[in-house]
Amino acid sequence: MADKKNTGSPAGEPLYLSVGFLRRPHGVHGEIIMDLHTDFPERMKNGRKLFIGEAHQPVTLTSVRPHQSGLLVKFRGIETPEQAGRFRNQWVFVKKSDLPPLAEGQLYQHELLGFRVVDEGGNPLGELVEILETGANDVYVVRDDSGHEILLPNIPSVILELEAGARTMRVHLLEGL
Repeated sequence: MADKKNTGSPAGEPLYLSVGFLRRPHGVHGEIIMDLHTDFPERMKNGRKLFIGEAHQPVTLTSVRPHQSGLLVKFRGIETPEQAGRFRNQWVFVKKSDLPPLAEGQLYQHELLGFRVVDEGGNPLGELVEILETGANDVYVVRDDSGHEILLPNIPSVILELEAGARTMRVHLLEGL
């Protein structure tokens, strides 16, 4: 299976997880605009080690400040807009092994991939194969054995229960799904 999100792992558990996307340089001191793709923006702070692009080039944050809906970030050794421009339109990753543990009963989003999805009666619907990040709420892509996909919005009226130990998600199918 191809590694379509450049996580560093061709199959199975990812080695890297995306936390942002670098847009373009800003100003004259090597800052770059970063869109956040994380539920934990407070973890983006000075000294944080990140990895840029498909090659997962290691960088260290030296400056972080709010900017519109994202951040203005600066990396150690990047002092000019031209240097920052090398990172334009690149994904930003963290190592999975660097993630702090969550509270009991909580899961990181990537841990849901591979969950078996069943309806309220326990009938199998397929496997959760992808999570689409939309503006309002995430959408889970569930694929059955024949390759048929259904899209499930991550809202409380649809996602009824997660059983982490059994790697099972119980859902209520809305009319038309």
